[in-house]
Amino acid sequence: MSKSILMITPVALELEPDGKPITADWVLSGTPVSRTANLARSHDWTSKSLVWECTAGLFNWFYTEDESLVVISGEAFIMNGKGEERRLGPGDFAFFPAGSSCTWRVPHLVRKVAIVRETMWRPLGFCLKVWKKLLRLTGIAGKSQL
Repeated sequence: MSKSILMITPVALELEPDGKPITADWVLSGTPVSRTANLARSHDWTSKSLVWECTAGLFNWFYTEDESLVVISGEAFIMNGKGEERRLGPGDFAFFPAGSSCTWRVPHLVRKVAIVRETMWRPLGFCLKVWKKLLRLTGIAGKSQL
């Protein structure tokens, strides 16, 4: 069975008010408002793709899942626990591992495309890799459907 391929232009995508707004306790200054559009979810429900944007403000963020992102418009300044700040602008990539935290400073508006992935217990992840390798070696999996 063929899977659907998703192709979009995230800069032009209409976003909805975020179902999980920025936690009030995390806001340090301003009134940042976030909006999102969920794009896709993996077949096993361990990862999802989304577009997220946020208005001006200063806030903490605590990552409970791995997040990879690319900024597509605007900018944000990310401060780590050591007080080091880094600008993220259009085309910049960042990875935030589960369990990390930082402070976001958004001067005007920032929009990003993010891939959020549930973390997995390392031995379980290793077993999954071995299982998939065995399936490929035996020819059960990994063959092209074309």
